Amino acid sequence: MSQNGSSGLEGSMSSLNVNGGAPVRSAYVPPHLRGKAGAAAPAIPPPVPGPTYGASAGFGGPAAAPFVPRTDGWSASPRPAGGAGAGFGGAPRSMGGGGGAFSGRDGYGSWQNGKHVAGPANPRVEKDLFGDLGDVSKQQTGINFDAYADIPVEATGTDVPEPITEFLPPIDPHLLDNIRLAHYKTPTPVQKYSVPIVTGGRDLMACAQTGSGKTGGFLFPILSALFTHGPRQNVVPDQGRGYRGRKAYPTALVLAPTRELVSQIHDEARKFAYRSWVHPAVVYGGADVGSQLRQLEQGCDLLSATPGRLVDLMERGRISLANIRYLVLDEADRMLDMGFEPQIRRIVQQADMPDVMDRQTLMFSATFPREIQMLARDFLKDYIFLSVGRVGSTSENITQKIEYVEDEDKRSVLLDILYSIPPGGLTLIFVETKRMADLLEGFLAQNNLPSTSIHGDRSQREREYALETFRTGRTPVMVATAVAARGLDIPNVTHVVNYDLPSDIDDYVHRIGRTGRAGNTGLATAFFNRGNKNIVRDLIELLKEAKQEVPAWLEAVAREGGGFGGGRGGRGGGRGRSGPTRDFRSGAPSGGAGGFGGGFGGGGGSRFGGPAASGGWGGSSDGPSAYGRPSGGGSYGASSGGGSSAWY
Repeated sequence: MSQNGSSGLEGSMSSLNVNGGAPVRSAYVPPHLRGKAGAAAPAIPPPVPGPTYGASAGFGGPAAAPFVPRTDGWSASPRPAGGAGAGFGGAPRSMGGGGGAFSGRDGYGSWQNGKHVAGPANPRVEKDLFGDLGDVSKQQTGINFDAYADIPVEATGTDVPEPITEFLPPIDPHLLDNIRLAHYKTPTPVQKYSVPIVTGGRDLMACAQTGSGKTGGFLFPILSALFTHGPRQNVVPDQGRGYRGRKAYPTALVLAPTRELVSQIHDEARKFAYRSWVHPAVVYGGADVGSQLRQLEQGCDLLSATPGRLVDLMERGRISLANIRYLVLDEADRMLDMGFEPQIRRIVQQADMPDVMDRQTLMFSATFPREIQMLARDFLKDYIFLSVGRVGSTSENITQKIEYVEDEDKRSVLLDILYSIPPGGLTLIFVETKRMADLLEGFLAQNNLPSTSIHGDRSQREREYALETFRTGRTPVMVATAVAARGLDIPNVTHVVNYDLPSDIDDYVHRIGRTGRAGNTGLATAFFNRGNKNIVRDLIELLKEAKQEVPAWLEAVAREGGGFGGGRGGRGGGRGRSGPTRDFRSGAPSGGAGGFGGGFGGGGGSRFGGPAASGGWGGSSDGPSAYGRPSGGGSYGASSGGGSSAWY
């Protein structure tokens, strides 16, 4: 071999570090070595300068600042000098309540010198979050949205603020930009009332029909306040505990019963927090806890969580609730029905969460029976009860059809229905058992109908994949058990089929509420036979309430059965369905009734907020004016023009 050839071989081997010199050290540093002495620094650009909020907040972060005592205001005390800067791009960041200068791939903004600085626009992220205007998977409003104009609204409590009519200031301008990106044009009824109520600093119990925009009803006012007033840094993260000891200190906490629902809330939070300093995070059971902890490391200002996983991470010392200013219980009745009351009480009453007087608490659900309202007394203070539309009933946007089908005929009738559906819509089929979900999916596949299924025995990866293929229309038919019956917002579901009717009429309401969402029209078909006699009377009453046709044969079944009662005691026993939309507090003043038509017949309060007794968080005398008050002066919710009674 020639000398030149030998030199070339040696060069090649050297470049491969085979029998050559010392290997070239990679710039990558494993997580367990980051921050340790002697560890190689990643080959990254210098961090973007940003505010500093806490201690031990990033890989190799600076030392902690001196402790700053807790105050009653969001920004009343000077911020600590140590801690966080930018997140992505390598700089350390605080664990919640921070808001470093995120200018990386996700376009986070920052909170600098008391001001919200929006991050750069990112077209790729925008398309992922908001989609194109014609993208049905990102669809937010329906063709029948004007039907909401006459929905009756009742608000009870003291000093109920006037509803809003449009998305306008004093909603934060950055949030208004994101609302426009999401193609929202008009607030839904629940949003028209909840935005001023929450912005006014009041606690809220909201009863609204499913698909009415409840998620936006609490996210909009919370995010608007965070964008306007910045993080509240009352708690300095623990010092010297190293990588595995750092805690997240969220400012807002949203609890929901299922992993699908918290994931959906998280997706909405990411959308409306786009380019802001607020970093949403999500934790739930059934998924790898390590990946969730890494997500918390990147920032946790607004946390969506299932109760069980949250308690687990609290007991591990990875999440503190000491900084919470907003607590949201979504699908509260469902969480209690599923047995989460001990975990909820552990989170709300036995952890380090601020007292009821030092936080805002919001409860949202489609139904609020008296038992749930009584429980709310422990969690809420001086709250406003909001009842929108036929809560506990169903939307008139949904056409309900009840078909008499014996069990042995269900498959053939289902095929006839599916073959007759025009293309473009999604069909959701509900069954009672996991085994039936698997069997029915296989049956549909055998008949050349693209379908998927979801139930509790599926892994989280399988469930997320099934939901994604369904949302995008690759599998336009999905078979589901009750795991997907509550809270999931899947746009463009045009048809719901109750292949197996549930034993409880409330479950029926929530199932068919997957269609007809946000003003869209939908169709719900139910297969009924004499095995479903236990809900026949409730079903008839429900159909009449929603102005739907009641088949003569169904009334005949009800007469021959003599009542049967409801699944949980019907309307005469158990939870029943009577009065789930009324404020149980005797003599509670009414703040509004009637529809939105005719200039908003509701609204009893003359100003945009609560009385001084509702507790404020350090307002200023030169804040923006209130929605419903012509006089100048205090910030949101100020009853007399500012001072300690104002919201901030």
